[in-house]
Amino acid sequence: MLVLGIETSCDETGVAVYGTDQGLLVHQVYSQIELHAEYGGVVPELASRDHVRKLAPMVRQMLADEGLSGEDIDAVAYTAGPGLAGALLVGAAFGRSLAWAWGVPSLGVHHMEGHLLAPMLEEDQPEFPFVALLVSGGHTQLVLVKGVGQYEMLGESVDDAAGEAFDKTAKLLELGYPGGPLLAALAEQGDPGRFRFPRPMTDRPGLDFSFSGLKTFALTTVQQAGEGLNGDELQVLKADVARAFEDAVVDTLLIKCRRALQQTGSKALIMAGGVSANKRLRAAVGEMTAELGGHAYYPRPDLCTDNGAMIAYAGWQRLRAGQHEALEFGIRPRWPMVDLPAI
Repeated sequence: MLVLGIETSCDETGVAVYGTDQGLLVHQVYSQIELHAEYGGVVPELASRDHVRKLAPMVRQMLADEGLSGEDIDAVAYTAGPGLAGALLVGAAFGRSLAWAWGVPSLGVHHMEGHLLAPMLEEDQPEFPFVALLVSGGHTQLVLVKGVGQYEMLGESVDDAAGEAFDKTAKLLELGYPGGPLLAALAEQGDPGRFRFPRPMTDRPGLDFSFSGLKTFALTTVQQAGEGLNGDELQVLKADVARAFEDAVVDTLLIKCRRALQQTGSKALIMAGGVSANKRLRAAVGEMTAELGGHAYYPRPDLCTDNGAMIAYAGWQRLRAGQHEALEFGIRPRWPMVDLPAI
């Protein structure tokens, strides 16, 4: 079975082909960073329009480069939610139309299930059950995964997701867009001993997260410590604040992951989503799981951000189990992952 995957939940247009025997054949991602940079964030209407412009040419070119045509595709999977409604509708309408034209089944895929299953595209794969840390711009979740569609939510963010807090803190530091990677790069120059930010919600039981207070703490720190500084001194201050912020987020995620592993008795932890590409977080999670006698699993960096490969794979898992949909289709901008059926 060859599955075409389509991802258009936000500001990346992703397409891919996954095969039962071949594995991941190809995947391509077009980022809208330049389009949204002048606005300092994603503009939903512009994102939707750009998906319309890019999606069909990308699929056509990708299939041609691989020597494939619509006759070779056995099913189409597309992101149905969660995400921006307009952007989701572009991928859903296009994917369902292709499936109808080609006479093959189609399926709307849950975006976060795609991220969760992305490590399965690597040679080093975890076995069920395992704990998943999903960290992206819109979600921070700890999930006990007993199988595909068998998810128990252990904890999640009660306000800003980790990636959202990265972006907002980068914005107040005037680092530009996209903020998260720029903040992480600036943190490499920072002094880890100058400031210590709080590790929110780690002084109480539970596995929920809260990151909104960290950006406020960063703002207050800059305002208090930055008074009267010149340009060079202010740049040093920003680097030190970036480092303190990143250390606080990494430590908080680490503490909660350790608790989740100990609570569930699992030895395997997978980490996925855009923030999972953070080098300091990867190193810390690897050390922590090794200390507990376990192992950490991650997707390669280009599969951490939104991409069609994870949608093709998640769709393949469900399509091969016989799940598909009728001609009618819809999207779910808000869609709890625990509502998904098991297979």
